[in-house]
Amino acid sequence: MRFLETVMGIPMSIDIRDQRDAAPAAERAFEALRAADRRFSAYRPESELSRVNAAGADTALSDDFREVVAIGEAAGRASGGAFRVRRPDGTWDLDGVVKGWAAARAAGILDAEGFRHYCINAGGDVAVSGSPGDGRPWSVGVRSPHDPASMLAVLEVADGAVATSGAYERGAHIVDGRDGSVATGLLSATVIADDLTTADVLATAVFALGVDGIRWALGAGARGVLAVDAADRILGVGELTFPQPATAG
Repeated sequence: MRFLETVMGIPMSIDIRDQRDAAPAAERAFEALRAADRRFSAYRPESELSRVNAAGADTALSDDFREVVAIGEAAGRASGGAFRVRRPDGTWDLDGVVKGWAAARAAGILDAEGFRHYCINAGGDVAVSGSPGDGRPWSVGVRSPHDPASMLAVLEVADGAVATSGAYERGAHIVDGRDGSVATGLLSATVIADDLTTADVLATAVFALGVDGIRWALGAGARGVLAVDAADRILGVGELTFPQPATAG
């Protein structure tokens, strides 16, 4: 069963292949995504993020807010400051963490409900478990940085997550936190990891670091990295599995 909804201003889907009623669990998973949007949206004046940024350091933080900040700050330390969760004015910018964290939480709800075969697609960042059928892995498309209608590659993933960062949808919005410059060393960076929190954070960190971040990510929790550099070269390291072409016979 496939369920669709727009959350955080982007289309999200939950595709569950277990042979039982999945609607209640899908609704709980979507509610986790909605709750994250209510808490962390910079476009909602009533969100915790907006209130904290307006009030400053004296505001008490929720456990979820502290958790997301801790993830971002750990990534900042691991990347030598290239990944950052604060703007130059001191306000929080948690976009590099929240979507993956929320989708990973949604996946955890499905796991806790006993679902084993599903795909969560959060605006192109994907968490998968099990198989879509016949024991085969899930096929996860990685879009071209040049054409939204074209695929750079298709990856096969059975259990894990895939996230991509690039400048092709929101423009040059990712900066190298070490000096505040716009990151231009890569056109896109795709990371495969065990969970979508890790994949999403590392994809942003790799994009900020540029080519040097590709192998760095393998030591920071990535299973594989697929990137396109500024010269349009495709670079891949680690665990990358592509569909095998059909053979005659």
